[in-house]
Amino acid sequence: MSDCINVQIKDNMIDYNSNSYASLELPVQWGDMDAAKHVNNTIYLRWMESARIEMFQKMHKGEFVFKNIVPILAWQDCKYIFPVTFPDIVIINLDIIELLEDRVLCEGKIYSKKHKRIVAISKSLLMAYDMEELKKHPFPETWRKSFIDFYGESILK
Repeated sequence: MSDCINVQIKDNMIDYNSNSYASLELPVQWGDMDAAKHVNNTIYLRWMESARIEMFQKMHKGEFVFKNIVPILAWQDCKYIFPVTFPDIVIINLDIIELLEDRVLCEGKIYSKKHKRIVAISKSLLMAYDMEELKKHPFPETWRKSFIDFYGESILK
């Protein structure tokens, strides 16, 4: 994984100079493919999960440690744009597009290095959850501060 692999597409070419909150690069595995000889749709969702983990590791300076308040995935979608096959390397960028009191809306983009193009876009809604009270919880101030420090107040809704 890399700290800053950020990508932009311009004229269908990859530009590695953009800036996302979390970015990582993963190799496509042979076992990721299905009978149609392209990466199975569920793998894209796992790649996005890895990007969300990267986001929280970045937020916690390399650690993935939570006390009683944890992030949970409330909703996710994925638009599949182009099939990925083995061998390839994908680049996943994750950004926050809306920050509310108790949830955050994320947008992830997956790129193929081999094809030099975007292959999927996924949106997800994360909520803070209190493991002791077993109910949703307002986003911890440290999480909010990390996002606001990175994006500014434009993400507040």
